[in-house]
Amino acid sequence: MKTSFELNGNNVSVDTAEDATLLWTLRERLQLTSTKFGCGISVCGACTVHLDRVAVRSCSMPITSVEGKKVTTIEGLGENNDHPLQVAFQEEQVPQCGYCQSGQIMQAATLLASNPNPSRDQIISHMDGNLCRCGTYNRIIKAINKAAEEDQL
Repeated sequence: MKTSFELNGNNVSVDTAEDATLLWTLRERLQLTSTKFGCGISVCGACTVHLDRVAVRSCSMPITSVEGKKVTTIEGLGENNDHPLQVAFQEEQVPQCGYCQSGQIMQAATLLASNPNPSRDQIISHMDGNLCRCGTYNRIIKAINKAAEEDQL
C-alpha cells in the first residue's frame, strides 16, 4: 500500500503494509531513527512527532492516517540541531541516556508554538505523559524555560 505525505518539508510516498504504524514507517522504511519506540501503546511519549503541527504518538498511529498531511520529526525540527529547544536541552545537560529526548523536545515544541512564555505549571501540565526513565524532569523544565527566554530575545 502506498501512502503519500509531507515529511520534514519534503513530499514522500512510501510502500508499507496496510497495518503499518507511522513510527515503524519512519524508522524502517525512511531510515529516520531518532524517533524512538518506547511502549507501543502511546503512553510514554518517546515516539512523539508532529502531525500538522500537533504533537502525536507515532507508535500507534496508522500510516494511513497521515495521507496528504504534514509530518515533522526531530530531524526536521531545526536545521543542524539548532532549534532553541535542541540547543537548550544540550546546554542544560538534559539527557542522561537520551532515549526520551526527541519525544520530549517535540512535545515541548508544540507548547512553545502555542504559548511562547509558559509558566512552570503550564510546562508540567503540557509535558505530562512524556516519561524520562532517568528522571531529569527538573532539567527538562529548565531547558524549556531557557528556550522560551532565548526565543523571545
